[in-house]
Amino acid sequence: MSKKEFIDSKILKSSEISSKLAVWNFKSKKIVFTNGVFDLLHLGHIDYLSKAKDLGDILVIGVNSDVSAKRLGKGSNRPITNELSRSTLIAALGFVDAVILFDEDTPYNLIKVVQPDVLVKGADYKPEEIVGYDVVTAKGGKIETIEFLEGYSTTKIENKIKEI
Repeated sequence: MSKKEFIDSKILKSSEISSKLAVWNFKSKKIVFTNGVFDLLHLGHIDYLSKAKDLGDILVIGVNSDVSAKRLGKGSNRPITNELSRSTLIAALGFVDAVILFDEDTPYNLIKVVQPDVLVKGADYKPEEIVGYDVVTAKGGKIETIEFLEGYSTTKIENKIKEI
């Protein structure tokens, strides 16, 4: 298997994750889930995602599809990069185990499928406000928040490019 094929094999449809979850659960792996658009991958993303991986054995990332990302109201020009590019870049990170695109406004249904042991979002959220809080806590899982790395955001990068 080539390196690119390996990366592509980590990008799954929600219907394909079940067999991987079964293996991971059988092996008693702690599954961590987070989600985002991850437009213009930057140091802040790497910091956040690597810290999320530190919370368990398996890191599953839900990535907003292009149509889902557009509905988030980040601007008419967002996402800047398409879902294939964004999901492939995230899957290329060595510490990422699976990437799943989702079309809904939130990853709630995906969280119900994954049933993570740990649900992670940025510290700008209160744990009880995080989508999927009810699903994860009902099974005895944990909700964790991670501080963002100061000075790094896609919006800042986008604005800097516009100044050039």
